[in-house]
Amino acid sequence: MPSRLLAPEGVPASVIEFEHGGATLIAEDFGAGTRPYVLVHGIGMGRSVYLDFIERLPGRIIALDLPGFGEAPEPERTLTMARHADLIAAFLRSIDVTGAVIIGHSMGSQIGAELAARHPSLVSGLVLAGPTVNSATRSIREQATHLLRDLVGERPIVLWRGAREYLRGGPHLIRKIRATVVHEPEKAYARVKCPVLVLRGERDPLAPVAWCRKIVSLVPGPASLKEIPDHGHGTLLSDAALAAVITEFARSL
Repeated sequence: MPSRLLAPEGVPASVIEFEHGGATLIAEDFGAGTRPYVLVHGIGMGRSVYLDFIERLPGRIIALDLPGFGEAPEPERTLTMARHADLIAAFLRSIDVTGAVIIGHSMGSQIGAELAARHPSLVSGLVLAGPTVNSATRSIREQATHLLRDLVGERPIVLWRGAREYLRGGPHLIRKIRATVVHEPEKAYARVKCPVLVLRGERDPLAPVAWCRKIVSLVPGPASLKEIPDHGHGTLLSDAALAAVITEFARSL
């Protein structure tokens, strides 16, 4: 049984291993609320990336380890962003969740967009934190360069967590990165009808402001952009102000 990483001490939590279509995700479900937050991590990460963030986010939280990341087993074949979204949708239906607030960081933003576009009844609001992949730099080399630049000056604990999760990503990490880079999230954004909040760190090279503004313009429904000062791509989720912004967004739905 996977270990619990996120639920605060004394808070009951369930850890669920869910298989669908040859892929398995792990979900940690805790807290209470009528509109749960579903946390979708980025490439090479796992649900532990939200460790600081969830301490400031009230309500029910469902945090995921996607197939081949965190504690979830490697899938039979590398999943596309759309297949990730379909897997999450099947899981949410299996636990009778609809109208969730999806919080996707980095690659998770791409999956969140596909989820909202393909399964609109499951999503009441979509938060895109550090959204990738910028259409102007859609290559593994360019994305890796931006990622390395973002890591300069990071706190040691952030670097340690990231290194640990990338190692957990396994020998197929390059294939997973390729699946992320070839995805065209702008096609999904154009089909998202729910309210959208785009968040970027002021110093995030992977989610430049021009790209984030383009996302806002593509979404047919209500969409807005908020910048978090003095933050990059990796530290975005550790900011207390971010949780407050997301909580306010969820209350407005």
